[in-house]
Amino acid sequence: MADSLRRLERDIVSCDKCPRLREWCKHVAEVKRRSYLDWDYWGKPVPGFGDPQARLLVLGLAPGAHGANRTGRVFTGDSSGDFLFRALHQAGFASQASSTHRDDGLTLRDCWVTASVRCAPPDNKPSPEEARTCRPYIEREFALLKPTQVVVALGRLAFDTYLEVIGLKKSEYAFSHGAEFPGRHTLIASYHPSRQNTQTGRLTPEMFQRIFDRARDLIVTPFREFRRP
Repeated sequence: MADSLRRLERDIVSCDKCPRLREWCKHVAEVKRRSYLDWDYWGKPVPGFGDPQARLLVLGLAPGAHGANRTGRVFTGDSSGDFLFRALHQAGFASQASSTHRDDGLTLRDCWVTASVRCAPPDNKPSPEEARTCRPYIEREFALLKPTQVVVALGRLAFDTYLEVIGLKKSEYAFSHGAEFPGRHTLIASYHPSRQNTQTGRLTPEMFQRIFDRARDLIVTPFREFRRP
């Protein structure tokens, strides 16, 4: 049977290869955060999301314990997602600037958002073994998303994941915010929009916006953005 994004999504959601991560996600889904006690947490691995014909791929770290692990959609329901989708909306890739739950009406055009690790890890730190175990899903995603021209890697782990998937030597690519590397895809490095970065000023909205404006400008053929009021 030929591979497809739908089949990949099913395989991701049903994955149980990392016992530590699966136990943590289930624990968080059962205990919940006080402000989300009325939520039925997703609590499963989280697949990618967006336009199957995307020429921009955004690669993050992993689902947030009370973000995507709660809502079931990558970068949805936490401050990192708010930061990301605001920038994508401003650059014309997203239909709206906020992302609260899977059925909130958000759609992406010419953009696919995914993560290096599909389960929320304790302290946002997957082990190297867990990252390696999850890597085949990213490899399949890249193989299926053939129109991809530009990859924005959010954080060092995502940056390294991309290099490993494409088969490039990490020693030859230095991570720094805004760094740009031509190749099979144009790779753009960005700080991750975590609270640790955004609340300390290490990553400002203006810095982040420039990343996605540049990604839009790098897309080879004419870009048709969402019309904004």
